[in-house]
Amino acid sequence: MKLISEMINKFKQAFSAMQNAKNILLVTHNKPDGDALSSICAFIELFSVMEKKFTAYCYDEPYPQFGFLPHLEKIVSNREKINFSEFDCIISLDCGAPSRTMLKEELINRNKNQIAIEFDHHPKIEDYADIEIRIPESSSTAEIIYKFLTVNKIRFNKNFANCILTGILTDTGNFLYPSTTNETIEIASKMLVYGARFPVITENTYKNKTLSGMKIWGKAINNLKINKKYNFAYSVLTLNDLSESGATVDELEGISGLLSNLHGVNALMLLREEFPGKIKGSLRTANNNIDVSKLAIRLGGGGHPRASGFAFDGHIEETNNGWRII
Repeated sequence: MKLISEMINKFKQAFSAMQNAKNILLVTHNKPDGDALSSICAFIELFSVMEKKFTAYCYDEPYPQFGFLPHLEKIVSNREKINFSEFDCIISLDCGAPSRTMLKEELINRNKNQIAIEFDHHPKIEDYADIEIRIPESSSTAEIIYKFLTVNKIRFNKNFANCILTGILTDTGNFLYPSTTNETIEIASKMLVYGARFPVITENTYKNKTLSGMKIWGKAINNLKINKKYNFAYSVLTLNDLSESGATVDELEGISGLLSNLHGVNALMLLREEFPGKIKGSLRTANNNIDVSKLAIRLGGGGHPRASGFAFDGHIEETNNGWRII
């Protein structure tokens, strides 16, 4: 995808703001995935090279499996250590909406001298950034960061390469999701040239399943059903499933991608209980004529046309007539 002049100007404007900033806050979304962590680590690398003062924040602690990413240990998850008023530049990464930073109130009500920059590949839900760098056609936020670094003539090294390739691989399901483009593959190949460790990335993100993790994935497959009227597949995971398998909430990551490999259905939904009274939903489709984000938005969530999510209060129970939410 060729960058238009408006986006190139935004890349340069954002970099200028970073250069002039005295104290920068990097923030990504809660329950961070590979793209979120890769994006924030890429900027930690950039600001370390630039010798800028910064703090990297994520509401939830990064999953241990991403320990191979450079600078991961520098991410702070203690909210009490963040004095929002100290920062003159706030950069949000891969958040989809300001609420997912868990700093929405501070972002929306920031001082006029605090500039907010947003990097994201999710469709816009809320307008809050002074400089909005959003490319929904990109496979990942990491792919956007690659373009940002390239436009601003930043010299790539193996740390940048590992971050960007990890973000791309995790958000495209190892290039299996429809978001993968020729450009995505081209960027990934460049990262290998710059020293990205493909075997290490895949070993830690795709070949690290535990017995309990495999059991909960098996339950998701066992609970899979197809609504023949709408050619719509769905599965559920209850708290009881988690308890019986011994799996943690972290081990639910990636199940939607696995189930989306089911051939011939229009779309797929996974409902899962992660905590008492809380249900999270994932929607996937490979049908270019279906936009699952429209349903996700109606349910209070959002995302991409091919992959979206939502959450609401409730409890899943099995009845003689199937599953129901109460």
